[in-house]
Amino acid sequence: MRGAYRGMKKLYKVLAVLLSCLLCACASNKAGADINKAAGDNSSSQASDGDSTEVSAQAESLANTNKEDENNMTVTDVSKAEELFENLELTKGYKDITDHNPCMTQRFSADPGVMVYNDRVYVYATNDGMAMDNKPSKNEYGNIRTINMMSSKDLVNWEDHGAIMVAGGSGVASWAGNSWAPCACHKVIDGKEKFFLYFANSGNGIGVLTADSPTGPWEDPLGQALVPRDTPGIEGVIWLFDPAVLVDDDGTGYLYFGGGVPEGKAEAPESFRAVKLADDMIHLDGEVVKIDVPWGFEDSGINKIGDTYYYSYCTNWSGGPYGNARIGYMTSKSPLGPFTYQGTCFNNPGDFFGTTGNNHHTIITFNDQQYIFYHAEYLNKKMYGEMLGYRTTHVDKLPMEDGLFGDAKGTLEGVEQLCSVDAYSISRASALAWQGGASFEGSGDTLLKLSKGDWAGVSGVDFGSGATAIKLTVKAPEDTWIRVTTESADGEAVAYVFVPSSSDLIEVTAEASGLEGVQNLFFTAAGDVSIDSWVCE
Repeated sequence: MRGAYRGMKKLYKVLAVLLSCLLCACASNKAGADINKAAGDNSSSQASDGDSTEVSAQAESLANTNKEDENNMTVTDVSKAEELFENLELTKGYKDITDHNPCMTQRFSADPGVMVYNDRVYVYATNDGMAMDNKPSKNEYGNIRTINMMSSKDLVNWEDHGAIMVAGGSGVASWAGNSWAPCACHKVIDGKEKFFLYFANSGNGIGVLTADSPTGPWEDPLGQALVPRDTPGIEGVIWLFDPAVLVDDDGTGYLYFGGGVPEGKAEAPESFRAVKLADDMIHLDGEVVKIDVPWGFEDSGINKIGDTYYYSYCTNWSGGPYGNARIGYMTSKSPLGPFTYQGTCFNNPGDFFGTTGNNHHTIITFNDQQYIFYHAEYLNKKMYGEMLGYRTTHVDKLPMEDGLFGDAKGTLEGVEQLCSVDAYSISRASALAWQGGASFEGSGDTLLKLSKGDWAGVSGVDFGSGATAIKLTVKAPEDTWIRVTTESADGEAVAYVFVPSSSDLIEVTAEASGLEGVQNLFFTAAGDVSIDSWVCE
């Protein structure tokens, strides 16, 4: 491949000489200015069609042939790019290429609330903060005011949708002091799909946000808690938090919440509640109902599979017969119970990762298979050598037989990728399986931001019979390069993409080789760059 690139370099230089002569004959005093103008015009009109765009792009390419940056790097000279990456130190990653858990390693995301919509899985999670190499102090949950969002259709590549500013003065629900343990649902109201995000204001109330998209923007329709402390029927609820929501087959919504263990009541805490929601999903409709949860602690969950309702929860730490901080579950033929205890379906994460702590989960059915999402401090401990309260979301299969849950196992391998990524459809650069040093800009549709040595990897990309080029939509403060490799960040190079400096997003394309079949794809940066999307040709 190196020989092919160097052959291209020679061709560029020959074409540059010919073009230079032509320009001198036509406009000797303005040749350089005309070429630079063509290059500048092209940077702002990459997406347009027609001969003018093609000529402009050719002018920019040829004009840049002999332009050298401060590192004496000829921008179209790929051999220089190869030298640039040859001794480049890659940013450390904390997730092995053979593993799919945690779901993401750039953010600490706890208390996963999960929604299925349009054949895609959306996860909303308590934002425990960015996963930085510098060791932080112990996590102070009282400072958490944002909720992380991510989504996937294959359960391996997770698109980072950024964080929702929920609580505090800059949050959409400024009345709230915190935003913990979210859950979400969607429902058609007046012919339009609406999305609802419920969250806990610490342990003192349940709030709700609404949106027209699963990734926002979000609004606070009430300006106050949906379930405040003075709600009738919640007397005896120690922790008014950890909501779970269900939209039944007939469109009726139900909300579940509560937790805490009154002194002397470990076996029957009586601190869990459920209530029917109004048609608009942002008001209560009916009396708050007490749910009898044996050895309960926190973490309500609700599912309907067939005609059976499954209420799940985290057991308490009192050494009861169901184990400490495990996920237990009950069943009923009514959404408001009564429920019958059936057993536990997931042990404490400490049994799998050596990181015993609180246990928070969501169960979903996706593609006719049950999955359990949960959090663990595995990444926290791996990065910092000790548990400091920073948690990340994992997902594993939940076995089910004869209408009852089996025992799910927490693993680092995670689940199998459900479908390949189509190389010829535009992919968001913020959708990835592995990374080292990556950060993200925005909320909803985010930009992937990389600096020197940072990288991002996409699992299971299907190139079919072979791709010959790769196109990126990018911007960079200074001229830089992106190396594209397969199987790992330091794997076989299949393309080098030059990114000229631009304050706006532009499209850049590079020839590629060795892209066929299904492979993992990696992007490594030689300097600061923001990537919006990529696609192969």
